[in-house]
Amino acid sequence: MKVLFFSDVHGSPESVTLLRRQIDRLAPEQLVLLGDVLYHGPRNPLRPDYAPQLVVEQLNGLKERITAVRGNCDSEVDQMLLAFPIMSEYATLLADGRRFFLTHGHHWGPGNPPPLPAGAVLACGHTHIPQLEVLENGIVAFNPGSVSLPKGGCKASFGVYEDGTLRICELESGDEMMSMQLQQS
Repeated sequence: MKVLFFSDVHGSPESVTLLRRQIDRLAPEQLVLLGDVLYHGPRNPLRPDYAPQLVVEQLNGLKERITAVRGNCDSEVDQMLLAFPIMSEYATLLADGRRFFLTHGHHWGPGNPPPLPAGAVLACGHTHIPQLEVLENGIVAFNPGSVSLPKGGCKASFGVYEDGTLRICELESGDEMMSMQLQQS
């Protein structure tokens, strides 16, 4: 199974256009959106291409493939426009027998992980900084970064799970930034 993970769109249609190119190239079966879809948020700069209505059109066209969770900038008004559910604080995904806990990261995250077994993947966004590491408790912390507002000197990025490997890739080129082969579950 191939799953593409993305987070922190913050109303940027240009970022979604680049992401759709990667989706077309990689052809994942599942898309996971880890929150912060439309609103830029009061602590983030307003991107020149900020146009949440265009993002709605772009993402609604992928609605059958998206599993999404609510970010700290997502609201019930956003849900009224989007044709796929975004209001859940978390979701789970089973891929190749591996458990993924999907959340935005403002409640559950690497510093406050949910109760998961070793080897499970905690997939979250929120920080806008890519992360791929095994925590002390054996949980894999996976943050695909932000497609629109990367922080910490990082480039815009997304993540991919395929054949037991997690990768974080640069949004524009698709080049791998980091990867990890997961242990057999």
